[in-house]
Amino acid sequence: MTTNNALSFRILAAVILVIPFMCSSHLTAQTAATKPGGSSSAQKWSVLVDKVDAGDVNLEPAFRIAIYENLLDELTKTKRFKQVFRSGDHSANDVSDLLILKTTVQKYTPGSETRRAVTTVSGATKLNVRTQLCTRDGNVILEKVVDGNVRFLGGNLRATHNLAHNVAGKIKESTLPDPKASAAKDKAAHAMVTSALLVAVPAL
Repeated sequence: MTTNNALSFRILAAVILVIPFMCSSHLTAQTAATKPGGSSSAQKWSVLVDKVDAGDVNLEPAFRIAIYENLLDELTKTKRFKQVFRSGDHSANDVSDLLILKTTVQKYTPGSETRRAVTTVSGATKLNVRTQLCTRDGNVILEKVVDGNVRFLGGNLRATHNLAHNVAGKIKESTLPDPKASAAKDKAAHAMVTSALLVAVPAL
């Protein structure tokens, strides 16, 4: 067996040994997950609401701003998070247990207030977004596709409030990993991988 082949085999063997530990740590973190709705005694995440991404949708600026402001308001109302930060808030840099909410618009139908006023079968304003809760390193811990519509009475921007309310509701009813357990799992897994690779790769 050549030197390169032997080295590759040792690295592969080390990674295989680490995988069961990482899976076990993941299960432990799931067991310690925060229950839907949270509790006053449970450790809470904080969340930073990222700017709304319009994607390939031709979305009016007023709608994008309204979605963002309503998300901030509705997430605060859930009491699920210790703090709710705006995008660009530098005070969030010092928060260890921080999640980032990313929202991407997938579909948008403008609708018509006038048509809704005279009929209940047309004129609806419709919004559809993909929302993700991510850790700082980009790990997605929750992903949902959510709708926000105005089918009857109400202004077109009412759809943004309904959308934000639905997004907050989905998050509130979901189970999130415990912040401390998640951090401990990532740290332990990283240490195990580093140690295994140090053993696998001989000093040159």
